[in-house]
Amino acid sequence: MNTLRTRWKALVLTFLLALSLAVPAAAAEPETADTETTAADLQTLADTAASYAAQYGGAQSLQYALWQDGEIVLTGQAGDFSRSENRLMTGDELYGIGSVSKIYTTVAIMQLVEDGKVSLDAPVTRYLKDFKMADPRYKDITVRMLLNHSSGLLGTGLSDAMLFGEASTKAHDTLLEKLSTQRLAADPGAFSVYCNDGFSLAELVVEAVSGQSFMDYVDENILAPLDLDRTFAPGGDFDTDDLARIYRGTDPRALPQDTLNAIGAGGIYATASDLASFGGALTGTELLRQSSLDAMAYPEYSRGLWPDSGEPDSLAYGLGWDNMEWYPFCQSDIQALVKGGDTLYYHAGLVVLPEYDMAAAVVSSGGVSTYNQLAANQILISALAEDGVTVDQTVKTLPAAEPATMPAEQMENAGYYGTTSVQYQVEITADGTMTLSTMNYPTTMPAQTFTYYSDGSFRDEYGSYISFVEEDNGQTYLYQQAVSPLPGLGALPTASYAAVKLPENDLSPEVAAAWDSISTMSILPMNEAYNSQTYLALADATATDTPKAVPGYIGSARIVDAATARSEIQVPGVGSRDGVDYQLENRNGVLWINAKGSLYMDAAAAPAIYAGPGGARAIIQSAGYTCWYQVGDAAGKTMTVQVPEGAGFWVYDGSGQVVASSVLWGDTSVTLPEGGLVAFAGDPDDIFQLSYQG
Repeated sequence: MNTLRTRWKALVLTFLLALSLAVPAAAAEPETADTETTAADLQTLADTAASYAAQYGGAQSLQYALWQDGEIVLTGQAGDFSRSENRLMTGDELYGIGSVSKIYTTVAIMQLVEDGKVSLDAPVTRYLKDFKMADPRYKDITVRMLLNHSSGLLGTGLSDAMLFGEASTKAHDTLLEKLSTQRLAADPGAFSVYCNDGFSLAELVVEAVSGQSFMDYVDENILAPLDLDRTFAPGGDFDTDDLARIYRGTDPRALPQDTLNAIGAGGIYATASDLASFGGALTGTELLRQSSLDAMAYPEYSRGLWPDSGEPDSLAYGLGWDNMEWYPFCQSDIQALVKGGDTLYYHAGLVVLPEYDMAAAVVSSGGVSTYNQLAANQILISALAEDGVTVDQTVKTLPAAEPATMPAEQMENAGYYGTTSVQYQVEITADGTMTLSTMNYPTTMPAQTFTYYSDGSFRDEYGSYISFVEEDNGQTYLYQQAVSPLPGLGALPTASYAAVKLPENDLSPEVAAAWDSISTMSILPMNEAYNSQTYLALADATATDTPKAVPGYIGSARIVDAATARSEIQVPGVGSRDGVDYQLENRNGVLWINAKGSLYMDAAAAPAIYAGPGGARAIIQSAGYTCWYQVGDAAGKTMTVQVPEGAGFWVYDGSGQVVASSVLWGDTSVTLPEGGLVAFAGDPDDIFQLSYQG
């Protein structure tokens, strides 16, 4: 019987708040701004860059702004505000800026540091007395580590934060409770890896020290001094109709408001002009002293484990900033600070040039934050050209080397490598051929072949460079280096640890048997809010192929025993972000999975929905778990639902696609699909009245 094929990769959905780094390679050289750019040319070049970003990312709409010397000097748009409304874009539309919100959080913390109320190197427990974890190392986490992503926290807990159409404080209010049962993924300060929960903790620090709600503090101390009146958070005093429309795929129906209720980590809305003006304020001392601005731009990533290549990478963490050595500006000795942000539906890029008093922001509905950042680069490069400043956009080539005889010890680097989201198999033969297979996506990611070169690297015909590095922590890392040109937007370099070698993990027959069926089992979320974005994301996580598994692992988590698997991967940058520990539970003969507090049930245990005479009722039990039903023999009947207030239902077809939802489209009836599933979610004791025709 067909069911919603939500396999294990659904458990590790990253709910992207960090940069998307999937920039396709292109053969053409990037375009370079003319050093004699005029004001008219600047608008044209900016429009062109915006169009490229929208095109490559598939954005519905996009908005940009350039701030220079104290004012917005250039704005523009691309795309359409709506697929169904005849509404012109004016530049006053609001977009979610995702993780660019982290810079507002960083500024708030630095202001409190300047006031003597917070010390960056004091433990977080000094300010959050109720902060505790099931790992004694939590006491060593400092405020600085929250801002430079080196806290060691597992990562992201947004199950109650990413909702449609509701400004909820539940994720904020329960954060400390959730963290109290978690362990750390690494020693605090060991290395920087992207971590949303660190900034949610920083948000709590701001509130505890200031005595204000986070957004009240931001309004009073950041937005008001800059006269920024088009920046808000969910639940703020603004017209939600001003939010740029969001969509799923090609569906012409707009989705409800995208609310990310982890404000300090990624929940702010803004116009491109407001965002660029905020970034521009960080070129001077209006919000912070110069010493604080310098501290934010310090290479914080260098305090811990990081590749020692000296090559530019897409990531180089400061305090809050994703990169404070941003390419291509670094090739011309120009410091550029960058922050990207993604929710599931909005995307943003902010690039700041402190020494030139410039900042550019690009925000979009749909799209990819990386493309937005690259478009912001081109806008700034064109503006610098207007002032007679040239930025070297030469795409750097790899060091010269020739194919060579491979030393036998390179064979020891063969094996399995992984991040928290992707696993690889590396095979090396004595003739110097290395094959890299991506295990998670066997049909869409063909194996790559590399040849050994005289400098100890393995290279392919496209110029990708891989080597193996044994770090001081005793672990072997797969190091990657490449530059991906993108016509019209410049290029994006990569020089990072792509994965770490996974230790062999032999299992007893009993433990192996307990996990054998898990990787292909269909699972259903049980403790999500009725309007959680997870219910729609399930359709995107539907698997059509069975992924290969690393022996002894479930995804990237090492199987410990018959009921436990732990995320133990340690890769700086983004490679070990959002680790998840899994616990199997047997509840009345049904397998449940606890994934860092998110609960999932074996889909096979969902009963068939009753569609007989007199209709039926679906009742949310005292535990509040979602009620899931197989459509079964009710396929073809039209179900009408009386939905309680503050509750909702979702209907999926046999391929896992959402075909009806009271949350998304206000549906009250649906013809039940063959092989489908129905979910009812709400508060304990909520009752859904069901009636049928056909």
